[in-house]
Amino acid sequence: MSRLDGRAPDDLRPVRITRNYLPYAEGSAMIEIGDTRVICSATVEDKVPPFLKKESHGWVTAEYSMLPRSTHVRTVRESSRGRISGRTFEIQRLIGRAMRSITDLKVLGERTIWLDCDVIQADGGTRTAAITGAFIALVDALNYLYKEGKIPTIPITDFLAAVSVGILEDKIMLDLSYEEDSRCRVDMNIVMTGQGEYVEIQGTGESAPFTPKELERMLHLAQNGIMELIGYQKAVLGEIIMSIGRI
Repeated sequence: MSRLDGRAPDDLRPVRITRNYLPYAEGSAMIEIGDTRVICSATVEDKVPPFLKKESHGWVTAEYSMLPRSTHVRTVRESSRGRISGRTFEIQRLIGRAMRSITDLKVLGERTIWLDCDVIQADGGTRTAAITGAFIALVDALNYLYKEGKIPTIPITDFLAAVSVGILEDKIMLDLSYEEDSRCRVDMNIVMTGQGEYVEIQGTGESAPFTPKELERMLHLAQNGIMELIGYQKAVLGEIIMSIGRI
């Protein structure tokens, strides 16, 4: 079947990453994947949560939000409701887990890096775009600390990116737009490192179950897409990648 935007089933949407998008943050990036746009910023805080006091290592955490008119109809600000939604809480934790998985927290010392991911336009794949963009912001924040002489190295052990994949009308497709995501039979979000190791797999049979063979094919397609996204990350980061961990 042909996709609405003319892509092949295994094609990503057009990707654009603008590094250092915000002037005041220690690290930032605007990531655009198709019509989805997310601003990611990293802030260094010289303290850790109470549960990590005297543990001699740091923390990486995230907040995620969607602007009211990032969607087709206005979304009420969660601050107006007085609490964040379950979806927002889940995505925040996902981003934080993903970033901690490739960060040597002992090298970071007793510092926290806050990653703020703000969706300014949503057309599917906002959480995966946020992860892919937040990685750039995180690396730049750590590079800032490294250049300031506050840490001995950039404590990133690998690249990290994420992508969606799903089954629509029995066809496996990469990087779902909102229209595709809303109609798909199976919806998955995959987070993976540059070494091909999985950080998280979120998969749901929305209207019907899926087979082990379909799962294998989805994982393979997602891996190809993630490696392509990591290629974009490397191009954007340039010479910094020579200072990163074991990459």
